[in-house]
Amino acid sequence: MMVSMHGPGDTREEPPPAVTEGAGGVGDSFEEFYAATFQPLMLQLYAYTADIDQARDAVQEAFSRAWPRWNKLVHYDHPAAWIRTVAMNVARSRWRRLRAARAHARFRLDDTTEGPNPDRIALAHALATLPEKQRRAIVLFHIADLSITEIAEQEGAATGTVKSWLHRGRAALATALSDSGTEETNA
Repeated sequence: MMVSMHGPGDTREEPPPAVTEGAGGVGDSFEEFYAATFQPLMLQLYAYTADIDQARDAVQEAFSRAWPRWNKLVHYDHPAAWIRTVAMNVARSRWRRLRAARAHARFRLDDTTEGPNPDRIALAHALATLPEKQRRAIVLFHIADLSITEIAEQEGAATGTVKSWLHRGRAALATALSDSGTEETNA
């Protein structure tokens, strides 16, 4: 008795396939069998999937799985039925993965956030105008929440130098932000 390949845990037994001469009259060659059955199987899968590329991929996958088993499959009454079943299972698995991916994508859409508001954009532009050390000091102090001592250690500078960077950076930011505010009101 042969155990069915219907699914995991499925232990239904089936009688062994009848032994025939070749693969339904096609001969013992995998290449001949492939040439004779690929197109009809692809058309059947196209009718099943309504997508020619998916049908072709599923049938190709089924044939690639048949190749290492060919010495056994060649003796089945209808080896093309085995290929068709595998191809339909491949297509069905792809549908399941696609459906799960779409469900996940819909779930993840709730996690999206709005873009930055105009104030954040103005701040980012103003920060970009600062010298690198001043910009880094402001970001580390105000955004990363590091202390002046921690910034000094990280940057390899004296605490007085970090204080100077922060003071000059804040003054330059204030000027840049007040200038951008007056430009918007003048526009």
